[in-house]
Amino acid sequence: MKKIYEKSELRFAIIWIIIYCVLQSLANSLNEVIGIEFSASAVFCVIQAVILFFFIWKNGLLERYGLCKSSVPARRLLYYVPLIILATGNLWNGVAINYSPAGTACRIICMLCVGFVEEVIFRGFLFKAMAKNNLKSAVIVSSVTFGIGHLVNLFNGSGMDLVNNLCQIIYAVAVGFLFVAIFYYSKSLLPCIIAHSAINTLSTFSNEAGFTVEKHIIHVLIMIVLAVAYTLILKKTLPKDQPDHRSLLSSEEGEQKDESHNA
Repeated sequence: MKKIYEKSELRFAIIWIIIYCVLQSLANSLNEVIGIEFSASAVFCVIQAVILFFFIWKNGLLERYGLCKSSVPARRLLYYVPLIILATGNLWNGVAINYSPAGTACRIICMLCVGFVEEVIFRGFLFKAMAKNNLKSAVIVSSVTFGIGHLVNLFNGSGMDLVNNLCQIIYAVAVGFLFVAIFYYSKSLLPCIIAHSAINTLSTFSNEAGFTVEKHIIHVLIMIVLAVAYTLILKKTLPKDQPDHRSLLSSEEGEQKDESHNA
């Protein structure tokens, strides 16, 4: 795995995206065979999360992929209040128990791991690999592919209908841009992982009773507006990526010493 990564970070990211999508689709079929909701999904997601974290940790890539504390104070990020609102959006129509106890436990485990795996793959590997050559393309591709990737839910046996899937894709694209902005400006992927995991996990208890197509569309539009507004605020108020002034100073001092020595 390390050899593939060293040869091409972008290829490494694409391979992991394919693996993730294939395993998610396979898990949905296995869940039915096992008879417990999200049982296979939980196992596959836990395995992927452990492998990814161990790979990043072992190779000293924690800071590169944002598995570290943010370099920007929380107040500059509005104390992440918009993320809290987005995370609780699935409970706006009330709370319900939608799965068996075992199924609920498996879904929670699965959703917590999905937040980590998807953020590392799309905001970590894919974004970082492309940002080296073209930042704008990296932002667009990592966000759009993240959203379009949810199209698999229409064909993998999850039971999601076309309207809900399209709403999910559009919302995921908007959130994708937001999470890229947070990662890029704060240098930390942790807020994105936590928010993503919370959004997915709380969806386990969403109440779909009386939640018509019209209400669903309005709900998604509100969430999209919030995500876009927060993204624009961060873009306007947070400093762009700058070189470390301490490193720059050390470099300049080193050059001055070399010049003095040569003189």
